[in-house]
Amino acid sequence: MIDAAFTELEPLTSVTRACELLGKSRATLHRQRNPKPAPEKEGPPAVQAAHPAALSDAERAAVLAVLDSGRFAGKSPAQAWAVLLDEGCCLCSIRTMYRILDGAGQIRERRAQAAHPPRVRPELVATGPDQVWTWDITKLKGPWRGLYFDLYVMLDIFSRKTVRWEAHATETGDLAKGFIQNAIKANGGARPDYIHAGNGTSMTSKTVSQLLSDLNITRSHSRPHVSNDNPYSESAFKTLKYCPVFPGSFAALHDARAFCEVFFTYCNNQHRHSGIGLHTPASVHDGTAWTIQALRQQVLDEAYVTRPERFPHGRPLAPALPRKVWINQPRPTIQTQEATQIIQVA
Repeated sequence: MIDAAFTELEPLTSVTRACELLGKSRATLHRQRNPKPAPEKEGPPAVQAAHPAALSDAERAAVLAVLDSGRFAGKSPAQAWAVLLDEGCCLCSIRTMYRILDGAGQIRERRAQAAHPPRVRPELVATGPDQVWTWDITKLKGPWRGLYFDLYVMLDIFSRKTVRWEAHATETGDLAKGFIQNAIKANGGARPDYIHAGNGTSMTSKTVSQLLSDLNITRSHSRPHVSNDNPYSESAFKTLKYCPVFPGSFAALHDARAFCEVFFTYCNNQHRHSGIGLHTPASVHDGTAWTIQALRQQVLDEAYVTRPERFPHGRPLAPALPRKVWINQPRPTIQTQEATQIIQVA
């Protein structure tokens, strides 16, 4: 439409003025009126003449055989060139060696490389106490720089209860083994189905692995550098170190133990945890939380009957207790997806 209007307007004014009025580019107009001629058909590409100093096929094969020999298979072309030169042999330049290797598809790491298996994403689910425990070790600052105490903490992921904690001057596999044994003893002898931990040397030690195998407990480990694989321990350590009364450092090991005794006793028996319906970890772990939950609901129901105008959104409900918790929510399998589709269709 613009082209038709331009044809009518051009005889009445200049080309430049017509382009301005219609918003048409003069360059576009010029290309339309003066199209570029089609390129003429070219002949076959010229064959590049071989350089007079180029190696022959036989010489290239000889150089490749030397580079692939047992002497130089694990060395770079530069090292192979230097060794041969020291022996009074100059086959070609270093750059030519790279060209020959490139032509043979060998510009890469030619030595055998270690292949690490892919790390498995841990997926653990708990529907009640004493099913999945998780533990980790954190550092507590000592009286001077470079001195730290090691705090071992074992948690039940369903109840959030600190089943056992210990503070030591160091971290070893033997101390970790004793810590796990003491945790089971402190829990009345009841042991979990799974124990999850990080990848520290004590957590992956042979002593700990053998203990869990003897106790018929399945062990699980976080992936390297993935803190989300152990969220309960990480959250507990942050709560500990960001506590308003946390001293920051301890003058001696017994001071650290005294503080942890008060802190974990409070967290287990008095702190109302938001992740477990504002109950204490101890009440969830021993099963009394459901009785407390019923009493809470009874109080709320009575308050609603007495003064319903104070509850404009209807009958209040006590915060619910979790039915299922996990470390990394399990991904749906093909069978689960098919079952979900069948239910939706039905």
